[in-house]
Amino acid sequence: MAKLWQDGTKASGLSPEVETFLSSLSIDSRLLDEDLQASIAHATMLGERGILGKQDAEAIADCLRTMRAEAAAGELFPDPESEDIHSFIEAELTRRLGEVGKAVHAGRSRNDQVATAFRLRIVKAFQRTEAAVYSAIEAIVQLAEKNSDSLMPGYTHLQRAQPITLAHHLLAWGAALERDASRFRDGRARADECPLGSGALAGSGLPIDRERTASVLGFARPSRNTMDAVADRDACVEYAAACANLMAHLSRACEDMALWASSEYGFVRVGDSASTGSSIMPQKRNPDPAELIRGKSARVFGNLQALLVLQKGLAYAYNRDLQEDKELFFDLETTTTACLKAFAVLVSALEPRKDRMRKALDEGFLEATDVAEYLVLKGIPFRTAYQAAKALVQRCLAQDKRLTELEAEDVGAASGVFASAGVSWRELRAYLEPGACVARRNQTGGPAPERTLEEIARLKLVASQRMKELRSGFRDGRTK
Repeated sequence: MAKLWQDGTKASGLSPEVETFLSSLSIDSRLLDEDLQASIAHATMLGERGILGKQDAEAIADCLRTMRAEAAAGELFPDPESEDIHSFIEAELTRRLGEVGKAVHAGRSRNDQVATAFRLRIVKAFQRTEAAVYSAIEAIVQLAEKNSDSLMPGYTHLQRAQPITLAHHLLAWGAALERDASRFRDGRARADECPLGSGALAGSGLPIDRERTASVLGFARPSRNTMDAVADRDACVEYAAACANLMAHLSRACEDMALWASSEYGFVRVGDSASTGSSIMPQKRNPDPAELIRGKSARVFGNLQALLVLQKGLAYAYNRDLQEDKELFFDLETTTTACLKAFAVLVSALEPRKDRMRKALDEGFLEATDVAEYLVLKGIPFRTAYQAAKALVQRCLAQDKRLTELEAEDVGAASGVFASAGVSWRELRAYLEPGACVARRNQTGGPAPERTLEEIARLKLVASQRMKELRSGFRDGRTK
């Protein structure tokens, strides 16, 4: 197939090795639908502006619609000899329509053509990935709702710290993912502008209508500067950055699950839908999805880095280096979406072992902070109360007892602060019950069941409403 830049009478002169090296067809063929969509809008505009005769413009647009339907049905395959997907579409139009097909490229360049097709795909990716994030949030909320009163230790530095509930821990994941969803939504808004009509870098001398093509394609506006439009890959980088942030959160949650499923913790079992066995040890069930999501986060981080480095030394406007962005993007989209789907299944497959979680609260003196806070309520300055609580813990260690196993005389012997504050050991012991410790923490965002249930209800509503909006968006002309 002749190249678009050849004169048609002689060979290109390219060596076969260089020709193969330059070809982007294997990657940008995934933009076939978006390129056809943009070409339909462009041809329609050319007819409306009188740049093409109305009959010729309609013939081109109709042929492109037919090709798009064939592609959707799996009946249209790019010619492997094509230089890229744009060359294939123009050549196929010419094959079907003759000379009329050659008119479609008036008023545009492959630079703005690929930027438009790619932008259409990125906008859809923002939307689809946001929807997948909310599906993961829904899985978290469903498990949290069943465990609003399931007591467990919270950890800092991987050391048992204070009593919380499983719901509170799960909602920490949900809070992070909700921020991630907003990044995809915000990135989509910034990406919502159309490069079509920017030409190679300086637009076109023909009387094209960029507002019209932007509107037909469902964009909010045309790009502000034709030179920037063909050089800009910010939308791709923003999508990658949002994916990287998301994957960091998924990876951390997966580390929690891997720890919880271990024999040492034993807080959860992972059901058969999200765990695998060993080829040699018949007793094993491994949380492989959690481990693989952790591993794939490195891949996503690497792709973000590659996209940034790819652009850092490029002079304005378009350079062939930018051909490399699409393969990185497609891998990002595929990897992130697969991880979100697996994560949602993994969360749904968790089977909490409430007895093991509750038992873990009996070791490690997780009520020590509450001892200090109890003294504060008795009028003792916090640092003094802290030291008294620490002395009480030391007394427990010396006698190999838990805090609630001490006797009244042990409390008095640990520190005179308790006597000076008029502490009732019976009252303090009741104050230190794990359920009471959690229930008192009822400030906004706290682990008290009343607060976690409020947050669960809020997240359920947000996820439901946003999923409805996103499903509606998938039905519009651009994103269906």
